[in-house]
Amino acid sequence: MARIVLVHGAFAGAWCWEPVLPGLRAAGHTVEAFDLPGSGEDRTPVEEVTLDAYAARTCEVLAAGPPAVLAGHSMGGMVITQAAARAPEHVASLIYVAAFLPRNGQSLLNLTAYPEAGDDQIQANLVLTGDPPVATLSDEDMRDAVFGCCDDEQAAWGLAHTRGQPGVPFTQPVDLGDPPAGAFTDLPRAYIRCLRDRAIPPAMQQRMLSDHGIERVLEIDTDHSVWLSRTDELVVALDRLAGGG
Repeated sequence: MARIVLVHGAFAGAWCWEPVLPGLRAAGHTVEAFDLPGSGEDRTPVEEVTLDAYAARTCEVLAAGPPAVLAGHSMGGMVITQAAARAPEHVASLIYVAAFLPRNGQSLLNLTAYPEAGDDQIQANLVLTGDPPVATLSDEDMRDAVFGCCDDEQAAWGLAHTRGQPGVPFTQPVDLGDPPAGAFTDLPRAYIRCLRDRAIPPAMQQRMLSDHGIERVLEIDTDHSVWLSRTDELVVALDRLAGGG
């Protein structure tokens, strides 16, 4: 069984992985979820929240144990890519869960500019305030973009936990090295594609899969918050991709 480190996406925190932890642990995996700087219960000032800080925190978690299956959801795909490029010796494989998958030098905003991302309901309804900016969505827009397949109780739980998202990490490109180290490029990669996603539309997910030549792909017929709307299916998928079956 594997050590699995779970990285959350924007507006979220370690809390979003709570539904999947029991199932993955019951399958025999060692599983860890943590708050990125400025997210969840972490109170890092917004001025200090960067993609670099996200990657550094992830590398700290990775270094505390044996090489891990590193899984990232949504914006977490940017984070796991950058962290794995810095510390490939601590990573066994990468799993992207309805996540952004950048090339060297790309930012999250670069990816959202692709035509296949045109139906992204987060970017369409984002409100930025402050300096440095913090992004928010109304509950109604968040429900539509992220929790569309959740029942009302699930959506209420998710909405109660979301926080404003520092905007700077959206603008910062990954630096994978030039050229990227072989230890990084040789890492196995897999993707869990969500077919009703209104945050990273399925067409955009497919564009990234094609661009990177990723062939190990599992699909779940649900929204962006697969960890909540289709918990059991996600547990099965992560278990399988982590080598459990």
